[in-house]
Amino acid sequence: MKAVLFGSIGTLIETSDIQRKSFNLAFKKEGLNWYWGRETYGKLLKKSGGIKRIEDFAKQNGVNINAKKVWQNKTDIFNKIIFSNNVGARKGVVKIFKYAKKNNIDIGLVSSTSKKNINTIFKALDGQINKEEFSFIGNKNLVSKPKPNPDIYLKALEIMNLNKQDCIAIEDSIESAKSAIKAGIQCVAFPGIYHSDENFDFCKMKLNKLDISIFK
Repeated sequence: MKAVLFGSIGTLIETSDIQRKSFNLAFKKEGLNWYWGRETYGKLLKKSGGIKRIEDFAKQNGVNINAKKVWQNKTDIFNKIIFSNNVGARKGVVKIFKYAKKNNIDIGLVSSTSKKNINTIFKALDGQINKEEFSFIGNKNLVSKPKPNPDIYLKALEIMNLNKQDCIAIEDSIESAKSAIKAGIQCVAFPGIYHSDENFDFCKMKLNKLDISIFK
């Protein structure tokens, strides 16, 4: 094994409910009478991309809005909440980093979210995980087709000079895991709180805590 590819910021830190709350605060700021409860948000997460979720929801409710502006407000709110809360790395993540460093295994972050969100996560995890430990850090500007398309994984393989059989991906949702599988990369399911009951049978394994078994 030459590399482990964390597929999203949600594989490093549990952000799902913070994201949901941030969306709701952004809606309120924009004067929208919308509220995404846990059940609603869980359904919306079936598709990747915050802007797309807002656009689809607005269309369903017959409302014309600037989805990008709402999403940008959500991102700003999300960043503030992350900084104001003591949110640490998910279970087993630090252990994987230590094992990878000891065994000369490269680490990538194959995310297709914004650079701002990624930088926020690294600041929140300061002292546990360093940005410099990553050989590749993806973002939404690197590809035109988001997950579940494989493009961001193919970009990671190219930049990290890897063959698909030389690495393993870790993903927290069905849509994101499909991205890795479509790129021909084995995937470990490490679902977040909104995806824990989903069927990840197409993945190598499903874990609620990471351990070095992923490398075997």
